[in-house]
Amino acid sequence: MLIFSMKTSLKTGMSFWVTSGVITTLWLLVGLASWSEMRAVVIAGILTIAIADSFSDALGIHISQESNPKNSHKQVWESTISTFFTKFLFACTFILPVIFFPLFWAVVVSCVWGLFVITLVSYKIAVSQNKKPRHSVFEHVMITVVVIALTYITGLWINKLFVAN
Repeated sequence: MLIFSMKTSLKTGMSFWVTSGVITTLWLLVGLASWSEMRAVVIAGILTIAIADSFSDALGIHISQESNPKNSHKQVWESTISTFFTKFLFACTFILPVIFFPLFWAVVVSCVWGLFVITLVSYKIAVSQNKKPRHSVFEHVMITVVVIALTYITGLWINKLFVAN
């Protein structure tokens, strides 16, 4: 995988962007799907978070990179642009299951995809640091599962309070 043959600073950034993309997009997808049965709502939500979160992180990286006087103007913009496109494109991968599967199964497939990516990133990082990956993978997968469960419960709560009435 490309992310693990890069230098450390890029590996750190890519690991963050991918993990953040999984958590944020699953959070939104599971939450929306738990109270709406409309694919259009879920797809619009994913696209909205893909754009907003990508721009937000890109601006954060941009300002962070500018604060380091050692970074050239070109390096700042490379980091900014790569952050935006990496997060945006990765978040958009969660649209595919919503297009091709019934919404319930789209959520299941998206959760499996997200957990697979978290597992892979956690495993590769642990191995690259000569650590046993079992603990790292378990910890990160459990955090992701907790996020998914809390989001689902929150979506049900929102449905009960605001939508079903």
